[in-house]
Amino acid sequence: MRDGLRRDTGHLAISWVPNHMGNPRLGLVVPLYGGTAVSRNRLRRRIKEIARRLVMDGLGEVDVVIRAKPNAYRADFPTLKAEILRWLRSSNE
Repeated sequence: MRDGLRRDTGHLAISWVPNHMGNPRLGLVVPLYGGTAVSRNRLRRRIKEIARRLVMDGLGEVDVVIRAKPNAYRADFPTLKAEILRWLRSSNE
């Protein structure tokens, strides 16, 4: 990922790099940041669902790593979705 591209949104840090696997791959990093396991898993499930529905079908051969920032725990689903969609649109330009 050192040679890839990176974009920070308000709640997420998104890195991506082309791969030669024939399909997109997703990695998630959701640190605990002093919260509970329940809140961490909820955030992880939200990001995975957004990626599954909207991102993975539209990508080609690329590895994407999404890292949650501490304030992502307070973000609701539509906010996370909007940030990921904004990244997806800007990365395709």
